[in-house]
Amino acid sequence: MPKIKTHKGAQRRFHITGSGKIMRAKGGKSHLRLRKSKRTKRLYDEMIPVDSSNKARIKRLLPYKIG
Repeated sequence: MPKIKTHKGAQRRFHITGSGKIMRAKGGKSHLRLRKSKRTKRLYDEMIPVDSSNKARIKRLLPYKIG
């Protein structure tokens, strides 16, 4: 049986925690940051869990990261 290729863009964008959660970064992190407050810019650094409606799609893109 052939191996399934990992989607490299998804591999860079998503991280899997030890408990198996799929985490992602927030969008809008790098563009037009001068006018934003320090608190808002700090909130962009947090990783947030992926919505449950997109988990199946990400599992298909990352076949060997997610068990």
